[in-house]
Amino acid sequence: MEINEENLNRMCECLQQTLSADPSQRRPAEQFLEQLEGNANYSVLLLTLAARDDSQVPPPVKLAAAINLKNLVRRCWKVEEGETDRISSNDRTVIKREIVDLMLRSPEAVQRQLSEAISIIGKTDFPHAWSDLIPYMAEKFKSGDFNIINGVLQTSYSVMRRYEYEQKSDSLWREIKFVLDNFALPLTNLFVELLKFAAENINDGPALKVIFASLVSITKLFFALNSQDLPEFFEDNMGVWMEHFLQLLTFSSALLDTDTDEEVGVLEQVKSQVCENIGLYASKYREEFEPYLERFVTVVWELLSSTSLALKCDQMVSHAIHFLSSVAERDHNKGFFENEAVLSGICEKVILPNMQLRACDEELFADSPDQWVSQELEGADSETRRRAAVDFVRVLARHFEARITHVFGAYVQSMLASYSSNPESCWRHKVAALYLVTTLSAKGSTARHGATQINALVDVAEFYTTHVLPELQHADVNLLPLVKAECIKYLISFRSVLPLDSVRAAMPHLVQLLGARSVVVHSYAAAALDRCLSLRAADGAALLTPDQLAALATPAYANAFLAFGMSGSEQNEHVMKAVLRITEGLKEKVVPYAAGLLEQLVTKLKLVAKNPTKPHYVHFLFETLAVLVNHVCDAVEFNAVAEFDKNLFPVFQDILRDEVDSIIPYIFQLLSVMLEKQKSAVPDPYLQLLPFLLMPALWERPGYVAPMVRLLQSFILKANARIVEEGKLNSILGIFNKLNVSRAHDHEGFYLLQSLLLHVPHQAIENFWPQLFSVMFRRLTTNKTTKYIKSILIFFSAFIMVHSVESLVVLIERLQAGMFSMVLDKLVVPELPKIGQTERKLCCVALTNVLCDPRVYAGQWGGNHWGSVLQTLIQTVELTHSPSDSNEDLFSKMQDNPLSYGSSKLTYAPKAVIDPLNGQVANVKLYLAQKLAKLSQAQPGTVQQRLQQLPQNEQLALLKYVQEAGVAIA
Repeated sequence: MEINEENLNRMCECLQQTLSADPSQRRPAEQFLEQLEGNANYSVLLLTLAARDDSQVPPPVKLAAAINLKNLVRRCWKVEEGETDRISSNDRTVIKREIVDLMLRSPEAVQRQLSEAISIIGKTDFPHAWSDLIPYMAEKFKSGDFNIINGVLQTSYSVMRRYEYEQKSDSLWREIKFVLDNFALPLTNLFVELLKFAAENINDGPALKVIFASLVSITKLFFALNSQDLPEFFEDNMGVWMEHFLQLLTFSSALLDTDTDEEVGVLEQVKSQVCENIGLYASKYREEFEPYLERFVTVVWELLSSTSLALKCDQMVSHAIHFLSSVAERDHNKGFFENEAVLSGICEKVILPNMQLRACDEELFADSPDQWVSQELEGADSETRRRAAVDFVRVLARHFEARITHVFGAYVQSMLASYSSNPESCWRHKVAALYLVTTLSAKGSTARHGATQINALVDVAEFYTTHVLPELQHADVNLLPLVKAECIKYLISFRSVLPLDSVRAAMPHLVQLLGARSVVVHSYAAAALDRCLSLRAADGAALLTPDQLAALATPAYANAFLAFGMSGSEQNEHVMKAVLRITEGLKEKVVPYAAGLLEQLVTKLKLVAKNPTKPHYVHFLFETLAVLVNHVCDAVEFNAVAEFDKNLFPVFQDILRDEVDSIIPYIFQLLSVMLEKQKSAVPDPYLQLLPFLLMPALWERPGYVAPMVRLLQSFILKANARIVEEGKLNSILGIFNKLNVSRAHDHEGFYLLQSLLLHVPHQAIENFWPQLFSVMFRRLTTNKTTKYIKSILIFFSAFIMVHSVESLVVLIERLQAGMFSMVLDKLVVPELPKIGQTERKLCCVALTNVLCDPRVYAGQWGGNHWGSVLQTLIQTVELTHSPSDSNEDLFSKMQDNPLSYGSSKLTYAPKAVIDPLNGQVANVKLYLAQKLAKLSQAQPGTVQQRLQQLPQNEQLALLKYVQEAGVAIA
């Protein structure tokens, strides 16, 4: 595409149409842009439009151009191995040359988009392919134009913020050193000048706001640049920064106040970031920071004592308390806090006020329940006052447990007494008491188990029975919802340390609370059901048997779907996860509820397909469907899956037609389960889906690849004859070729190939093997990775078990004489021990067959590597085997982060386990001994001689195998 007015005007019109609310205008425009994005100059055209004057291009279109450019950069700037580069080298050069200046002179909305684009490019290209980025931006500090300075600071932070969390490495530190050499001094000088400028403009409100906006970015940059390690520059200039940080913490100006208690001002932001910065130094660089510690403790204490409970101060207070926690954490510093008066002051002035419910907290509970649940239940509260106060209490309790427990215990008793005397008026006291007891009692906890270490001075079980259980038992599930929520949270927190009988007895109460009107209460009840039902007795038994759970199933399902009908809970992930947990726990006892449950789930699926806003909800919905299909189809003898086909296929077809991208990968996985559960011929609707599945365009979408491979494997398993008859084999092999060149998806290609090997008749595929082996070895030669080597070794092993050692060797040697010797030496010996446990047995059995083949033993195939390969085989066999994952383990992994598997992988839609060994080898060690004994009978004496050349450890291991097998080496 040329950069001319005609193309610019055409692009402008197209971008304008993408802003239309009318899908008939918007979608064609979006598709047209997708078609153009691989053309040279496309990205430069977007950049040019974003740079045009408002009189030439309307601001919304300029913003759309900037957003499209940012999205293009995000998708295509980093080119994965085997993928096509969709941005030409010339376009890349132009963008890097122009984008910084354009960003600096753009309005704020466009500036934000371009700044993010610079950050994305920087992550790939900086500093090695964009070395002038930071020096060029640092020069802009001299401009004196605050619009430019703020733009540079914000963009610099977007580039450098990853230093806060990226794993340490030499390359990362080299990059940081490059930045420090070019940026640290200009940044420090700017910091000092801005504080002088603030003092000179102390009565100029607009100027102060601009100055402090810059200081926000500077203090953030300080944190990023100091996160990995203490740089020499900042150690040398610590006095400059710390003295000015002290000034900032004591700075006050009514001119910087915001209009409301909710709006966070620049002064609060600066003080908050300064507290985070000194917290970093107090925790990581204690020795260097020691000279400043006492002054900062005093200043931060004064800051906390004088700060209001306004919402806008929350983050600042949180960071300030976390700083004190960082100081108190060190035994060396406990002298700051051990005075009785100091401890009492901390309790009364810092901890208790910041644990109390405020009006804004109650509003959040009622009006933004999702945010409340996220903060209070899911742990996204790291920057709330309450969480900071909790952390501080726990740090202090490590040093002064008895004194802290005694001080707070008195407050708890007082608050509970006032609640008992007047629950309607004093319910907030009960909430605070519950929160405080939870804080004092739990010394250590995990997300999976709740509290695991308990304060011995608090009787957790007695408190539960006396103060928590009565609230859960109350007939009115809507009474005092905040109290109910805090009581449920107590049960969640201490579920692993309370008597199992107490937890078991709470299950009916939680089922009733699922029907509460409060979104927080029924979300907490659902979370409690999920987490408590995952508990196991000492003998491994579930908390409730399927029969016990069946007694609760009717009200549980009824209340769960009642909750889904309430405003704010239409896509409640916690409730759906509880439905999943109950359905999974019922096992075959779910059959009587299956029809009604399926109807409800289909209704929810139709609704969510129109607007899938909650990814975890969608995930748990499909997990529930997968569990239901599995349990029902396994429990009954007739072809029960036909009922699922009838109810789900029409919905699936609508979703596929409407291209609901976030749901389609789940559909492919669920279809795989349903297809594998067919007890008769594969129904036509599935077969009609196969051509769609083979469309090349679908395989361009990374999130679709794994689920589509999963579904294709199911087709190969259940309908391989039809695949061959209808000539679809070529298309499937074409998909393998595409996946084979992708570093991200090459292993998926081998999943496909192994399915073809195991299930397609030999005569239908044998003529394809030479070409396929050529493709594999070409990839090995040009782009070898550890993952690829492991994949190919596993495939070779399966090939041996399906065909023979000879079949494999002939195919490899046909490519190049002596190639099999290189496979043994360069692939098997170094990489076999890295094979995962699941496939290790297959590989070891196959390699045993290789070693015991007479032609390999004689050196006809594989050269003189027999001894080194046997040594590697024994070492691999000796690797420690860990227990297999149970379904419960899988569920636990899923609940930590269900969307952590690249393509939203369903735990309950696992691939059918096909064993190429056909169960013929129970014990690899015995198999190896038996095969070597048999080989030695054909080669008397020589095998024994070779075995004596092995290292002693391997000889001893092999001797043990031989003795266990009851055989002898001749």
